[in-house]
Amino acid sequence: MRSEAVGGKLRAGDVADFRGRDAADRVGRQVQILLLGETRGWLGQSIYLREVCGREEGAPPPVDLEAERRNGEFVLVLIAAGHVSAVHDVSDGGLAVALAEMAVASGIGATIDAAAVEGEPHGFFFGEDQGRYVVTSAISGYESLIADAARADVPMVRIGATGGLALTLSDEAPIAVDALRKAFESWFPAFMEGSRS
Repeated sequence: MRSEAVGGKLRAGDVADFRGRDAADRVGRQVQILLLGETRGWLGQSIYLREVCGREEGAPPPVDLEAERRNGEFVLVLIAAGHVSAVHDVSDGGLAVALAEMAVASGIGATIDAAAVEGEPHGFFFGEDQGRYVVTSAISGYESLIADAARADVPMVRIGATGGLALTLSDEAPIAVDALRKAFESWFPAFMEGSRS
């Protein structure tokens, strides 16, 4: 599921970004970033393993249909209640790719706290565990959302906040959103040019 704010409400079916309901609020105000769903750091058959490590091995991440349904329904509840400003599913490429796509779409950076990283950083950021979503919320007291998620048996943690013009993943060097955009926009033309040579 991908959702974005449109006319003050979120709708499913569109790529989400960090702008939320007020597109003019481009770089300043921080919005909390929450990760919904269980993170195990599953790298088997992942894009990271194939493209970065040059390996295609291991089993794909296990699928728990009950957990996926529970997580997806909770996301819909958050949207209907107006508690989230953006939602993006975590799929191919893992959390890092979802965050990068949101940053590129909005032109707004984000910082992911080092303390939020569970287990090995590569698994946390590039694992393709199923049934996960990145949600952003500008409401005060995001802890109440985490408490609501716990009551619904849905894992949810705060992982960082939006703001600035770079994406910073934990202790890694910041990557400018403009550099991410150029990488996104140049990949396909370069691929097509290579396929003709």
